[in-house]
Amino acid sequence: MKDNLLRTGLNGSAIAAFCCFTPVLVIVFIAIGLSAALGYLDYLLIPALIFFLILTGVALWRRRQTQ
Repeated sequence: MKDNLLRTGLNGSAIAAFCCFTPVLVIVFIAIGLSAALGYLDYLLIPALIFFLILTGVALWRRRQTQ
């Protein structure tokens, strides 16, 4: 369970960071016709990045407590 939590946190953090700092998500949204939603990406991506970083921290903290 704890390894899944860590894996989810790391993968989510990597994906959110990749979409935040590169224009990949912007290109995808334009390609599928959702360019009107581009103004709201920051309201979604920054909290998602923060959430997944906290999730990773909790998983690492739990892992350290059990050792």
